Amino acid sequence: MGRLDRDGSSQTEVAVIGAGPYGLALTAHLASKAIPSTTFGRPMSFWQEHMPRGMKLRSSWEASHIADPQHRYTLEAYQRAAGVAIAQPIPLERYVAYGLWFSDQVASRLDPREVTRVERDAQGFIVHLDDGEALRAPRVVVATGIGKAAFVPRQFQGLPPELALHSAQLREPPRFAQRRVVVVGAGQSALESAALLHEAGADVEIVTRRQRIIWLRGAAFKKLLGPLRKPLYPPQDVGPLGLNQIVTRPPLFRLLPHRWQHAIAYRSIRPAGSSWLRGRLADVRITYGREIRRVTVHGNTLRLGLSDGSERTADHLVLATGYQVSLAAYDLLAEELRATIRTRCGYPLLNDCFETSVPGLHMIGAVAAESHGPLFRFVSGAGWAARQVAEAAAHSLR
Repeated sequence: MGRLDRDGSSQTEVAVIGAGPYGLALTAHLASKAIPSTTFGRPMSFWQEHMPRGMKLRSSWEASHIADPQHRYTLEAYQRAAGVAIAQPIPLERYVAYGLWFSDQVASRLDPREVTRVERDAQGFIVHLDDGEALRAPRVVVATGIGKAAFVPRQFQGLPPELALHSAQLREPPRFAQRRVVVVGAGQSALESAALLHEAGADVEIVTRRQRIIWLRGAAFKKLLGPLRKPLYPPQDVGPLGLNQIVTRPPLFRLLPHRWQHAIAYRSIRPAGSSWLRGRLADVRITYGREIRRVTVHGNTLRLGLSDGSERTADHLVLATGYQVSLAAYDLLAEELRATIRTRCGYPLLNDCFETSVPGLHMIGAVAAESHGPLFRFVSGAGWAARQVAEAAAHSLR
C-alpha cells in the first residue's frame, strides 16, 4: 500500500484510480521509474462487465497493446506466456485475458478496492476506499474510463431499463433470442451489437439518421501498401489518412486552433464500422435517414414513432448512441474539488502532463480528449499519457 504517514494513515506517492488499459499502462511506467504508487480497482472490470460476449476489437493488433516502457508485456509476449494463439480481429475474451495477465506482471501495485471519494487538503489528497480506509497521496491520477459517460438522448430517457438499454449494458446477446430488437446508431457499437443479436436469434433492425454506413478500410487494403503502410498509417490506428499524422502527435494537435481540433476530432472518430462486419449484417434490416422521435411503453413492448411518420413495435431498444464525457459524472471527486477544476465543453482542461488546474490531480483516458485529441479515446493513447504523467511524477520527486 505504501508507507505510514505521521498520523498513522497509509500513504503513497501516486494513487491511480482505475485498472483498465490506461491505469495498467501508468502503473507499469511508474514502476519503471521506481515511483511508489498504488493502483485501485479490479483489472479490466469495464471490459468484463459491460462489453458484449462475442465482441471483437475494432482496433488493429498494433494499436491494442497495453503500453509498458520496455515493451515486455505485448500481445505477442502474452501469447508465448499463455501458450495461446490470438485470432484477428481480437476476440474480447482473449483481450480481457491479456489485460489480466498484464496486471499480474504489476500485481504488487494493484489494490482491488474501490475508491469512493477523493478530497483535497493542505497536504495533498485523501483517497477514501469502500472498506472505510483512507490514504494520503500528493498525486492522484483518475483513469476510470467511460463507464459513467454513456449518452442517452432525451427521447429515450426514463424508459424501463429492461426494455431500453445502452449498448454498454448489452452483456449477453443470447438472452434476446426470438425478440424484436431495434438498434439505434451507425457506428461500430451499433453494427456489432446488431450482428451479435442477429446471430443470437433476435429479429433485428438498425435505425440511423445517416444516409449510409461508413466502412473502414481493412487490414487487406493496408497490406497492399507494402513498405508505405508504416509511414502512412501510424500504429496507433486513429483517424483517416493524413489526419492520423496529427492525431497521433498530441503536441502538434494542441498547437491547432480550437475549431480545427474539433473538426479533426469529429472526422477521426465519426460513426463507422469495421469491414469484417459487413457480411454479418447482410440479412439485417437497416433503415437509413430516419430518427426515432417518440417512444411509448405498452405493457412489455415499445412503440416507436419515426421521423417519417412510420412506426415500429419492438420488445427492446438498444441505444448505441455513444459516450459524452463530463466532469460532473466524476462524482468520486468531492464536489468542492470538482468546482475548482477548469473545464471546456464539460471536459477538464489538462496541461501537457494531463494535470488539471488542481496541482497534483491528473485525468487520463477519454476524459483527456478535449485537451489532447481523439487518440485518448482508444487504448493506443495509453502509452503517451502514461509517459507524460510518470515523467511529471518523477520530476516532482527530483
